[in-house]
Amino acid sequence: MYVEVPVEHSEALTAFLAREHRSLIGGEWVAPSGDGTIDVLDPATARVIATVPDATKRDVDRAVSAARAALEGPWSRALAVERQDWMLRLADLVAERREQIAELEALEQGKLLEVARMIEVDMAVDYIRYMAGWATKIRGETFDISPRFPEGVNFHAYTRREPVGVVAGIVPWNFPHLMAVWKVAPALATGCTIVLKPAEETPLSALLLGELVMEAGFPAGVVNVILSTPG
Repeated sequence: MYVEVPVEHSEALTAFLAREHRSLIGGEWVAPSGDGTIDVLDPATARVIATVPDATKRDVDRAVSAARAALEGPWSRALAVERQDWMLRLADLVAERREQIAELEALEQGKLLEVARMIEVDMAVDYIRYMAGWATKIRGETFDISPRFPEGVNFHAYTRREPVGVVAGIVPWNFPHLMAVWKVAPALATGCTIVLKPAEETPLSALLLGELVMEAGFPAGVVNVILSTPG
């Protein structure tokens, strides 16, 4: 059996855990409309490592409205190459925070630190970069159609791929950072906006991802993070 010896938290992670955690809505860290909270536990010790707000229906509606406003506003006007550039900046920021993200995932989810580095972070960076490339390669089709009537008339048809709208991304607890990226990256590449809801057991990495989205310069409301319990 391989046993990893616990280490003290880094200064960056200690500061992150100590801050007041809020939902990310419309590019701002928003105080909850209710007074419910969720305790985040270290599964190795069952001690509380952070407390996050439990969002209400009003908070969710606000996040969806912010995502819709971004979709119909600056995000819809962004060029595909601009979406690609934002996503590549996000990938670089995730890579730069590799140790902090891995340490956070080892703490809140309970996986080995090296597994967190390789899967939660390195695979996430690769996936964001992969999906960034798709932003400039989403295309439709053009084709000639040939109805027999009226005689001598030619028709031309085409398909155009457009964003479906606001995406709801619900993330499980077992690989929270990587699976959040699996939700966010395709939505961004295809020009959608997203409301991300991490598992209540492991919400912290989604908040850190939201922080990096803002640092990368995405328009407000493109990515929103709501923290809540089921129901």
